[in-house]
Amino acid sequence: MVQQGLEDSLLEIDGNFDRKTRWNRVLLFILALTSIACLELGRDHLNFREGRDDHKLSYRLPIDGKSDIVESNQAVVAADDGRCSEIGVSILEKGGHAVDATVATAVCLGVVSPMSSGVGGGGFMVVQSSSTSDAPLAIDMRETAPAAASQNMYENNRVAKYQGALSMGVPGEIAGLHIAWLKYGRLPWRTLFEPSIKLAKEGFIIGPYLSRNIANEAKMIKNDPGLRQVFAPNGKLLKAGDKCYNVELGNTLKAVAEQGPEAFYNGSVGEKLVEDVKKAGGILTMDDLRNYRVKVTDAVNVNVMGYEILGMPPPSSGTVGISLVLNILNSYDSPNAVKGPLGLHRLIEALKHMFAVRMNLGDPEFVNISKTISNMLSPSFAKRIQEKIFDNTTFPPEYYLPRWSQLRDHGTSHFCVVDSDRNAVSMTTTVNYPFGGGVLSSSTGIILNNEMDDFSIPTDITPDKLPPAPSNFITPNKRPLSSMTPIIILKDNQLAGVIGGSGGLDIIPAVVQVFINHFVLGMKPLAAVQKARVYHRVHRNYIENL
Repeated sequence: MVQQGLEDSLLEIDGNFDRKTRWNRVLLFILALTSIACLELGRDHLNFREGRDDHKLSYRLPIDGKSDIVESNQAVVAADDGRCSEIGVSILEKGGHAVDATVATAVCLGVVSPMSSGVGGGGFMVVQSSSTSDAPLAIDMRETAPAAASQNMYENNRVAKYQGALSMGVPGEIAGLHIAWLKYGRLPWRTLFEPSIKLAKEGFIIGPYLSRNIANEAKMIKNDPGLRQVFAPNGKLLKAGDKCYNVELGNTLKAVAEQGPEAFYNGSVGEKLVEDVKKAGGILTMDDLRNYRVKVTDAVNVNVMGYEILGMPPPSSGTVGISLVLNILNSYDSPNAVKGPLGLHRLIEALKHMFAVRMNLGDPEFVNISKTISNMLSPSFAKRIQEKIFDNTTFPPEYYLPRWSQLRDHGTSHFCVVDSDRNAVSMTTTVNYPFGGGVLSSSTGIILNNEMDDFSIPTDITPDKLPPAPSNFITPNKRPLSSMTPIIILKDNQLAGVIGGSGGLDIIPAVVQVFINHFVLGMKPLAAVQKARVYHRVHRNYIENL
């Protein structure tokens, strides 16, 4: 009875909830209420980790409803893999700040969930400090184009934009994690790496999701010596339940733990990585690594529907995209406007308009996108769009005035952390495609990202027959546009939620719908995440219901 009561506190029981819905996207949701409930939805289970006093608690909630849900008054971590949630909470139990747990969790995910994230990639982090003297920060560790990159570099080889070492952007994850730790960290940097070094060197058990990705990418893995060595030793693909070793990655993490990011960006790790990239046909240099810079700014602040949303500025399109959609829906001046079939129609139309505007964005250090940002954050601009939405009809794609083709980015890994002081972190990491560009550096154990595919190129030919977006063309040191959407939600200056998701272009619609489900429609946390969602991207003129 106690267990059922706790489950019901997270699940709203209504006729619209279907436990057997396919979970094709990962969405993480922490609600920092009187009790902190932390939910991480995978395809077939729920993983989360909480720390309460001297108790260590770990959970898996299968979709069939057999559950073991416990609420906590203390700290919580939600990640794609329960082992990484456990590592994060262990750091908090040692007195670490939420950012300490973030570093440890991110490094762990790069070991046990390497198809989605790793030190060879990048990401975005939003930090809300419980200290009133610290403004919320947005930490941009997005990959950048190498100095030798150019707008037309893939003109004669489109495949090289997403496959192979030439698709690699300059990694930013280690630099970004270190910047965050320097400001907020309490524990020694080395301590945060120790659990993941052990996993990489002594081996970890392959989970179902990694197993599926290995099977799906079998040909690519067998064609690359580095990937084959780790994921198909002796020529046989690893599967769920097998033990996986990445000893060289363990050595890399040990060097970074002992020497700091200098080992990666101006030391032996970087030198070995650059040499492997060069041998594989890439253009990454030591100067690229030395010159990489993390961008730290105040978080974007959006006030809508009675809540304050903290998120990333461009090149992330997530926060401004959410702002536009929610402000469009808020223009109806009634919470009932998003209810039922009519509310769903309005949401879909709002998403179409948002995606049409989104492709005007890019890296603000290289293109002037101030007007686009201003519009996407403006309630009056949203109201003008809302007046173009009709409750009894929809329109062909050209009605929404899309100027540029949609660039489809790919998978990521998201996780959330709240510590006992109510410091909160929302972070999304990525190597882009599953296993990035399909190359693993044999001397470092690092999987190369293929983030260059998130740029637009002049020669792109897309099904929608629209031209590629010039604001997202390749320039050396430029960051590509992204859909990653780590956000933190406040109500009356108090922490109310931490949300983010995985799945490329589907992240923004997913996060919007979970926000509406809980904060507007009043659904309980787990039900808000598990409720089926819709996706529409303007040009592909059909609705996906996942």
